[in-house]
Amino acid sequence: MPLPKLPSKPATILATQDYPSAGAARPATKTPAAKKVAAPMIEAAIAEVAKPVRNAATKIKQVAALMVAKPALAPVAAAPVAAVAAAPAKAAPAAKGKVTPIKSVKRVEQPHPAKHKAVEVQLKSSASRAADQRGISKLFVLDTNVLMHDPSSLFRFEEHDVYLPMMTLEELDNHKKGMTEVARNARQVSRTLDALISNTDDDAIEHGILLSKLGNKDAKGRLFFQTRLQSADLPAGLPVGKADNQILAVVRSLESEQEGRPVVLVSKDINMRIKARALGLPAEDYFNDHVLEDTDLLYSGIVQLPDDFWNKHGKDMESWQESKNGYSSTFYRVTGPFIPSLLVNQFIYLEPKNGETPFYGQVKQINGKTAVLQTLRDFSHTKNNVWGVTARNREQNFALNLLMNPECDFVTLLGQAGTGKTLLALAAGLAQVLETKLYNEIIVTRVTVPVGEDIGFLPGTEEEKMSPWMGAFDDNLEVLNKSDSDGGEWGRAATQDLIRSRIKIKSLNFMRGRTFVNKFLIIDEAQNLTPKQVKTLVTRAGPGTKILCLGNIAQIDTPYLTEGSSGLTYVVDRFKGWTHSGHVTLARGERSRLADHASEVL
Repeated sequence: MPLPKLPSKPATILATQDYPSAGAARPATKTPAAKKVAAPMIEAAIAEVAKPVRNAATKIKQVAALMVAKPALAPVAAAPVAAVAAAPAKAAPAAKGKVTPIKSVKRVEQPHPAKHKAVEVQLKSSASRAADQRGISKLFVLDTNVLMHDPSSLFRFEEHDVYLPMMTLEELDNHKKGMTEVARNARQVSRTLDALISNTDDDAIEHGILLSKLGNKDAKGRLFFQTRLQSADLPAGLPVGKADNQILAVVRSLESEQEGRPVVLVSKDINMRIKARALGLPAEDYFNDHVLEDTDLLYSGIVQLPDDFWNKHGKDMESWQESKNGYSSTFYRVTGPFIPSLLVNQFIYLEPKNGETPFYGQVKQINGKTAVLQTLRDFSHTKNNVWGVTARNREQNFALNLLMNPECDFVTLLGQAGTGKTLLALAAGLAQVLETKLYNEIIVTRVTVPVGEDIGFLPGTEEEKMSPWMGAFDDNLEVLNKSDSDGGEWGRAATQDLIRSRIKIKSLNFMRGRTFVNKFLIIDEAQNLTPKQVKTLVTRAGPGTKILCLGNIAQIDTPYLTEGSSGLTYVVDRFKGWTHSGHVTLARGERSRLADHASEVL
């Protein structure tokens, strides 16, 4: 079967088995010493209970009870006791001889807790799940942070009712001043509530206001306000004047008033939910803004082809070559059952285990069960270096193919620290601004947490105030500025001045209303942006502009943002499959062998 011709030395492309496995269990070790220690402990335990016991079955039960009662014996003796209990009653006295059940110790050792995958937490409370099974509408009591996080959250509860305590309205009033995102959201919620209660008499407020009044057809429930003082008995240690405790008191009071109807507290505050659970009150997170419930399902942009891909899909295959952007690439039109699971601009690879040439490609078109695949440019080869940078692994090669493709207007790169996101983005930007003249300049911006705060009133320009936040870019520029020593210090200084003149550092605070034409825009630390802020930035793109979003969703600093609700997760999920966008999740750190080892052992 013909395959695209690639460089004969793909040594820089890592094999699948070379990648560290985050969930790999430690191999169980055979410990003869454990047998020597465990045997006397088992014998002593059995001898201790054998004297007053005549019946063999009773003896086994007491041995098991003794193992539970003495924690020191439990780790080693738990498996042998299970083995003894499973044996017939007549075989129990034989345990005093050679202790054969001790062999099961080999299977007792468990993987290290640090290697375990995080346990999936149920998003809904037990009361809420029970109400869903019975088909009963619920009453959701909203905490203030839910409204300030998502102003449209009032209309996201479908057929269920929403209840606003008076303390929630008080806190909204306290946070409405200022120019922060939180203050803007608080003001928007106040305007929405004002529109809902306008032209409404007192009886309608008492019996609930239809949430569909403003045209939100999905919201079929009612909005209730706290119209009278509701008292409930809370533990004496809780301060009465604290806002969270007053909201908890309202939830408990509503539970007693509306028996048989589930009352659920919704809060983005983790401590608030813990306190509610400790008091026996149903509480859950606001998850209607989550793009994905499990971030392991997030689109990675890469898929490995099955080993028999060419056998099943190469029957009526067509191939041709095209020259575009100064590079000739091979195209394949294939048809088969695996094609519908692919997306446009998704990277595919097949690395045969028999030593054949690996295949690396990208999906360019999909029509039913037919797809057009394009071979990639090998940026791991020195002749294809980008501003002196070459790809060190498979994912970096995929990323550079996106970054250097003028047809790709929007690129997202995810990865842990040290995977090369910033370095690859800067190298691609410098190559296309200074060498090919495809863009006018590079604009770099990043989130200054907390987002939206003023960058200061001290003297200095916008770039001088942003420079402390741009240390990562300065470090990468030092690597990229290493030029030939033939030019001397004057040549290096001139090169640095030229590069600095083409790189502009901007603050996110002043992006609203701008339009960027023929710019190479890099948004770093994009995981700290909300979906609304990401929309504001991406819609700034004018003709000929390329936008890059870089980030690591495991390092989110913005309050109330999670991996599932981050703006970076939002754009990755919404842009997948678009012809002019691409995404790659970088897998392996390439910073240094020290950083690699530290990330594994620390």
